[in-house]
Amino acid sequence: MSKKQQYNDDSIVLLKDEERVRLRPAVIFGSDNIDGCKHSAFEILSNSIDEARDGYGKEIIVTYYNDYSIQVEDFGRGCPVDFNKSQNRYNWELVYCELYAGGKFNNNSSDNYNFSLGLNGLGACATQYSSEYMDVCVYRDGQQFNLHFEKGKNIGGLKKQAYDGKRTGTITRWKPDLEVFTDIDIEKEYFEDILKRQAVVNSGIKFIFKYQNSDGSFDEQEYLYENGISDYIEEIAEGENLTSVQSWSKSDMGRDREDMDDYKVKMNVAFTFSNKKSFAEFYHNSSFLEHGGSPEKAINQAFLSHIDSYLKNNNKYKKNESKIKVEDIRDCLVIVSSSFSTQTSYENQTKKGISNKFIYDAMVDFLIFY
Repeated sequence: MSKKQQYNDDSIVLLKDEERVRLRPAVIFGSDNIDGCKHSAFEILSNSIDEARDGYGKEIIVTYYNDYSIQVEDFGRGCPVDFNKSQNRYNWELVYCELYAGGKFNNNSSDNYNFSLGLNGLGACATQYSSEYMDVCVYRDGQQFNLHFEKGKNIGGLKKQAYDGKRTGTITRWKPDLEVFTDIDIEKEYFEDILKRQAVVNSGIKFIFKYQNSDGSFDEQEYLYENGISDYIEEIAEGENLTSVQSWSKSDMGRDREDMDDYKVKMNVAFTFSNKKSFAEFYHNSSFLEHGGSPEKAINQAFLSHIDSYLKNNNKYKKNESKIKVEDIRDCLVIVSSSFSTQTSYENQTKKGISNKFIYDAMVDFLIFY
């Protein structure tokens, strides 16, 4: 019979650097399976989206190679990677080798990234740590910067050279590591779906998806919605809507509790009614809210209250007829909401639902009194 291992003061260990992600990827990405791998890929994409949404670059190119490596290219300002005097360290070390380091923590009071999408201080580093390799090329300040990482370790430091071209931006290519994730074979459809959704809620930004086939050739698809969710509603309705597409927007500021600080909220809703279509999608800070949360609850409450009041005030209810239900409205409603806020309470790291009280209250008021 084997002797049991003792559990004593020497049994406690501290995971350091890349081990914090490589040995426990589910803590950051929600799981260590293909879903976690997808989420790691989305983190790099989200940084490029934040840049474009802030007005820096209008095109993002995602390439999925047949060896399962992924490349995201943007035309933003380029990730700061040179020496940071205030931190007495290189920015590349902070961005790619330190969890909880980044430029998006003060978005409620800063002009940068008012409505950021990613994990904010976790995504680039965690994805780098979970990669078999990662190569980063940055164009900014008249320089070209290059970095190379292998299994969470930097190889060769920061390399830079003069660049006399006009472009700026960041190109990141990496391969998720099978030592970290149980599966890295992300299906083509995932990228097609996520890029279309991001085009829908980020009007005017073009997303290009390049997919490498087994023979080395590339398929290419573009996603662009000039008018964002309004164009998407038209596409979903397919001309079978009973009413014209309504598109409403409003900004507001408030707080979730009296003892908390105010934060900014921007709300966009587009909808139409149809007797042949029923459709609803909810987004927050560009994340698709599969589980809805505050925006979905607000839309249900606002439409129910408004339509019920109309039926009562205009004597549309028949005698002894039951009050209209949310399900009755949703059966003929085609709607998409896209909200943004500088503070967000996500239900978990995968960002599939939010629970902000003020966002709920603001959206109900917005929709009822518009």
